[in-house]
Amino acid sequence: MLYIFDLGNVIVDIDFKRVLGVWSNLSGTPLAVLSDRFAMGEVFQQHERGEISDEDFAGKLCDEMGIALSFEQFATGWQAVFVALRPEVIDIMQRLRNEGHRVVVLSNTNRLHCNYWPQHYPEVAAAADHLYLSQDLGMRKPEANIYQHVLAAENTTAADAVFFDDHPANVLAAQALGIKTVHVTDRDVVPAYFAQ
Repeated sequence: MLYIFDLGNVIVDIDFKRVLGVWSNLSGTPLAVLSDRFAMGEVFQQHERGEISDEDFAGKLCDEMGIALSFEQFATGWQAVFVALRPEVIDIMQRLRNEGHRVVVLSNTNRLHCNYWPQHYPEVAAAADHLYLSQDLGMRKPEANIYQHVLAAENTTAADAVFFDDHPANVLAAQALGIKTVHVTDRDVVPAYFAQ
């Protein structure tokens, strides 16, 4: 079997409120104002596909939110999204590989985050056979082509794959291709799935 794990809120806990909290402190803009203005729109998606640089992304997002931050200040906030590793999921990934299954990570991420999380959470790469990252592939979930790319690269059919993700749209897109999916709504979902 091919087991495909999302990164954020599946293997690593993330919280975008922490990002906005840092930017609020650094810019002097109330958190509620930033919460209203922050959107994962086209600029966000372009960054995840690797179509724009980190600096362009920072500048455009600051413009959208009406705040003035240096790139370093922006990056400090951007990296605050990561909370902690879920060691129980890492254990499951390693166990699956020991049993002879393929285990991969499929994440919508970006260059800026990839300068951070592999250093802070080396356990992720160590527990996976391969990392499929949106900014390296030039595509992102829930676009059908990113799932098809993973299946083709792994030489696996949709029927022999299981996909774990916390975003309903990503889950539905994988389901539409015939991949078995598990919607991860909290940190108990993955351990419970493998305890069956």
